Amino acid sequence: MEQDSKKRLGRGLSALLGDTNLPAATVPMGGSGGGPGGPNRVAIDRLVRSDKNPRFTFSDESLDELADSIKERGVMQPLLVRPLEDGRYMIIAGERRWRAAQKAGLHEVPVVVREATEGEALELAIIENVQRSDLNPIEEAMGYQRLVDEFAHRQEDLAKLIGKSRSHVANTLRLLNLPPSIRASVADGSLTAGHARALIGTANPDAIADEIIRNGLSVRATEALVARLNKEANAPKPERKKRDDPDTRALVNRLSTRLGLAVSLNHKEDESGQLTIKYSSLEQLEEVCRMLGES
Repeated sequence: MEQDSKKRLGRGLSALLGDTNLPAATVPMGGSGGGPGGPNRVAIDRLVRSDKNPRFTFSDESLDELADSIKERGVMQPLLVRPLEDGRYMIIAGERRWRAAQKAGLHEVPVVVREATEGEALELAIIENVQRSDLNPIEEAMGYQRLVDEFAHRQEDLAKLIGKSRSHVANTLRLLNLPPSIRASVADGSLTAGHARALIGTANPDAIADEIIRNGLSVRATEALVARLNKEANAPKPERKKRDDPDTRALVNRLSTRLGLAVSLNHKEDESGQLTIKYSSLEQLEEVCRMLGES
């Protein structure tokens, strides 16, 4: 059963919607049947959203645009739903269309009903969402991560499943390593995914992000900026020069004469330094301590 489910999911959502070999469930009360093997129509108020929907951002502007299109042409792609015990249907894929249909004043929408467990429904919903072009990169990355964590998909298999390259999947997942503030900027469009990837591993990504946004830097300019900052951070710090002037040498001679021991002084230009007193016996060390007031 589990293997059959994986094969079905592996064909992608479009294959599920167009599969006439899998009969759609009959829609009772408040709905109307479609053609043989085609979608049914169900009343909008009998559809409920899933609280586990991986998509969490619905732009009012894009919903209005879709609602206008629906008023002109209707809902072109049926929603994928699964039946609930109370006679309603939970949306697996198509919540955005459902919301826009309400804005358009529709009373019913086309649906394809599939018997699916809660886990299968969630997996389908995530796959459908990450395949959409209007998903922001952070939502896409979170969808990939859920497929990896909750359904044990490897990156290679996931790439084949959703029709993306493995490098795209890996690079998108890397966005989740960024701090929340940067992820928020990517989600709202202030930064592109390319900008964000350049910031991964930087010491102060928030400051760099502010500069990117303030100056309108391109991705290439951002990469150059990050490379320069990394080079500066990793460059060896120049050693502070040792002072060697007559006054310093005179001081060393006085200390050496007073202690009767070899003395060296590394006095730097910033006024810091190191005084070294060399002794060859415990008695000499005790004499130094006595002169410094130590018993």
